[in-house]
Amino acid sequence: MRADRAQQPEHTDQTDQTPEQTASTRPHTGRRRNEAAHRAILDAALHLLADSDGTPVTIDAIARTAGVGKQTVYRWWPSKGAVLLDALTDRADQDVRGPDTGTLRTDLHAFVATTFDAAQRSTTASALRTLVREAARDPHLAELMQTFTATRRTALRELLSRGRERGELADDADLELIVDQVYGVFWYRFLLGHAPLDPTTAEHLADSLLTGNAAD
Repeated sequence: MRADRAQQPEHTDQTDQTPEQTASTRPHTGRRRNEAAHRAILDAALHLLADSDGTPVTIDAIARTAGVGKQTVYRWWPSKGAVLLDALTDRADQDVRGPDTGTLRTDLHAFVATTFDAAQRSTTASALRTLVREAARDPHLAELMQTFTATRRTALRELLSRGRERGELADDADLELIVDQVYGVFWYRFLLGHAPLDPTTAEHLADSLLTGNAAD
């Protein structure tokens, strides 16, 4: 080999890197891609339910609308009912605040007001009305409806329970009845549309329930 031959620059082979170095330089594209696909599926399921007008929502339709393959959907959910339930629950968790400010009055006002507001947004409102209407003749959707409403009731019951533990509700306050009253007003007005679900109604309802169940 000629002594005056130009020295070639050294190249670092990724195989010579430590696992820690490799991990730090590899972009997390797989995770981001999975998160994007997961979100696309949930959004597609909710929009399809809202626009279905009684037409059954299928896994094929969800996958096609989300721009993914059916196997991608089945990777996370065993059935269309599971996808629809997650889509509804995910939207409710995003839209309805369940705060823990340390004051039941503030927490209950916020929960009821955001519940009323979120349900009147176009996609959510259409999806809920479709679910209620079709649940009367589709046992699978009826079960989905029961599971979804149970999760929302649990969220409210936990909020009320925290208040009772702090002494802001009477020890014998019937939390199940309070939950029924909140959602009774909500569903009655939501489905019949005879009166508004506005911030004023939310405030009056919350105040009435707290006054009637206050600790001595």
